[in-house]
Amino acid sequence: MQINTGLVGYEKVPKSYTSQRRLEGKANSWLLWSLGVGAVIGGEFFGWNGGLASGGFGGLAIATILMALMYICMVYSIAEMSASLPHAGGFYSFTRSAFGPLAGFICGITLIIEYVLTVATTVVSLSDYLNPLVPGVPNWAIWLFAYAIFVAINIWGMGPTLNVSLYLCLAAILMLCIFFVTTLGAGTFHPELLFNIPPTEGNSIWLPFGWQGVFAAIPYAIWFYLAIEQLPMAAEETHNVPQNMPKGLIWGIFTLIVLSLLVLVLNSGVGGGALEMGKTLTPLGDGLEVYYRTSNAINIVLLCGIISTFHSITYAYGRAIFALSRAGYIPRWISVTGKTNTPYRALILGAIIGLICAVLISVVGGDVGKVLLNMSVFGAVISYIMVMFGYIKLKLDRPQLPRPYQSPLGLGGAIVGALLAVFALFACMSIPAYQPGIIGIAVVLLAATVYFWFYSRHKLVAQAPEERAALLAERQG
Repeated sequence: MQINTGLVGYEKVPKSYTSQRRLEGKANSWLLWSLGVGAVIGGEFFGWNGGLASGGFGGLAIATILMALMYICMVYSIAEMSASLPHAGGFYSFTRSAFGPLAGFICGITLIIEYVLTVATTVVSLSDYLNPLVPGVPNWAIWLFAYAIFVAINIWGMGPTLNVSLYLCLAAILMLCIFFVTTLGAGTFHPELLFNIPPTEGNSIWLPFGWQGVFAAIPYAIWFYLAIEQLPMAAEETHNVPQNMPKGLIWGIFTLIVLSLLVLVLNSGVGGGALEMGKTLTPLGDGLEVYYRTSNAINIVLLCGIISTFHSITYAYGRAIFALSRAGYIPRWISVTGKTNTPYRALILGAIIGLICAVLISVVGGDVGKVLLNMSVFGAVISYIMVMFGYIKLKLDRPQLPRPYQSPLGLGGAIVGALLAVFALFACMSIPAYQPGIIGIAVVLLAATVYFWFYSRHKLVAQAPEERAALLAERQG
């Protein structure tokens, strides 16, 4: 049976449909905090330091402060929306309610791009850390093993997923604290090393590449915080969402801001300083090696941060794929959950795509790795813009929407966050080296739009929680 509502059509599905696509869990604010911080904390271990090579310490510092402000504004806004629309779709759910099915689908696709590519980039970094420890093991074997282990944990159940995330997150934070204390206590940090990158003509040591360097450092500043926004996708597996979700989000972002600023300053001012740290694949390992004089033991300990991100974002891509599939935007068979009420098919499919991306990074070269990192960042920024404007629209058009939690920053915070996200997108677009990543995002979104227009818009499922809430609000409005 087909039900048409303007742009899209809804097919009636049997009652068993939703029971075969059920999520279960009782996460509290503490576990949500660890899931959010754990998803991001790998960004303190690798990736961020590319901003030193692109913008110098001053350029990356300015970019980091701007992006931290953007994330604060966004986190408060999505905390409010997740309490009002507590669905596994997260950003897709918010954007769908604000702007309709096509916008919701596009936002959901950007989330899948972001999370799948972030996991692929992370697993390649994981092999970078492990290569000195297991020189005879090929990279592909490390990738396959990592995906197998952490996809299996995510399939096992929400309880094991959250517990593993908690322990890995705490271990990663402990590792960072050891680095901070060692660096300051042993006197290996030297402030002058922050500014040892030779400035280009006409620029100063503070901004060695000028304001263009600030723009170029934006994706790497975002890498410090990328994926904290995954938490609303745990809403259907959270106890007392209006109370626990805002706490997990807000505690999470402020934890990450403190850690990122300490890493930025202290890790850039040890060893060879910003000049050398901007080139290495293992910045935190190199920073610790200055004092401990051994790399292999350090790399073993540092793996906890990278593995934490790998594990937690595996959860995120699984829920993003699951939500779009359950609503019919992508094939419905993907969203079936097993006896443990986890989206095992979505998790396995995302792993296959991620492995293909990792192989591309390895075969074609490091440039592909940078392109994929930038694609994940661009996908994230597009979703941020959409969800911030979605918050503004829902606030203005649907004041009657129940809001058990309200952002203290209100409309003003959402506007500032939206403007900073737009700035981040255009700043990145102005850098020629990042444009292949933008083209990659554009190609994927164009293909997704064609698929939606000619096929999936006629196959949507009104019983999916995200669609049911949006349709109800539309009738009441």
